[in-house]
This record gives sequence, C-alpha cells and structure tokens, in this order.
Amino acid sequence: MKSLPRQLTPFGRSDAVGAILAETLGHPHVELLLAEAGRRTGVSGPVVHREVGRLVDSDVLRDRLEGRNRLARANTDHPLFSIMRDLISATYGPVPALRELFTDVDGVELVLIYGSWAARRLGESGAFPNDIDVLVVGDSPRQTLSRIASDASDRLDAADLFHLDRRRC
Repeated sequence: MKSLPRQLTPFGRSDAVGAILAETLGHPHVELLLAEAGRRTGVSGPVVHREVGRLVDSDVLRDRLEGRNRLARANTDHPLFSIMRDLISATYGPVPALRELFTDVDGVELVLIYGSWAARRLGESGAFPNDIDVLVVGDSPRQTLSRIASDASDRLDAADLFHLDRRRC
C-alpha cells in the first residue's frame, strides 16, 4: 500500500524528498555526501541514493563521484530553482537552518521543535503552521537565543516565525 504524502508538502513525492531538498536547496553551493544527507535527514542510504538519482535525472540536483563517494548539490541553473528553494525552505527548511545555527553554541545541550509545525512534519493533518516552536535545553544566554531566532527568521524570510523556549538543565 502506498503511503500518503506528509502534511507539510501534500503535493510532494515523499517526506524523504522534502528532507533531501531542504539539505541541498538550502545550501546551494555546498556539495553534500549522500551518506551525510542520510545522516542529516534520517533517510536510509538506499532511499537517499534512489531519490537523489531521480532528482539528478530531473535536473533539480547535480552529482559527481569522488572516488567511491557520491556528492550532490543543488542545480542553481534550473529555471525553477528559486521557487523550489522558497517552497522547500517554508516547509522543510527550519530543521537544517536550526541545525546550522545551533552548532557549537555554548550552553545548548538539546534543541527540539514542537507544536503545530512538528505535528505537520510527522504527518498530522491540520492547517499549515504559522510559527515554529523551539525548545532549547541548556544555559545559553537569552540574548544569544534571541539572536539565533532572528537569524533563523531572516534566513527563512519569515519575521517573528520562531518562538524559543529556554529551559535550564
């Protein structure tokens, strides 16, 4: 039985494709090892290889081999690149954006997305979320978290999109 598409992108082929596109279109000039794409997205290796192959065949992504490693990156020359990037950024972009913004931030032990955005990402039906609730566990200063929330909103072109909740360990 074929599974239904996730609620964030009900028009998309699969949740795996959305997650892969978020990692590639969100960082268009970065070549990503397919193994790293799988690690970041939680998508199995065979599925990553199959879906990247389909995206390369449709000219959405470019790939190349380096030894035994396959790397992929966004095809910024695709006529719909900007539109696809904006659409994927609005639906799947928060995860890679937050991962990048919170990497190596002192005092942050755990970052979780919860609320309506997380529910839609897990396939729960409902209206498209108008915000993203983020729980930060640790003792990072509130000023640092506010800066990250502002940076994340700027990156995703959505003012006041992020609501950060800080919890001390």
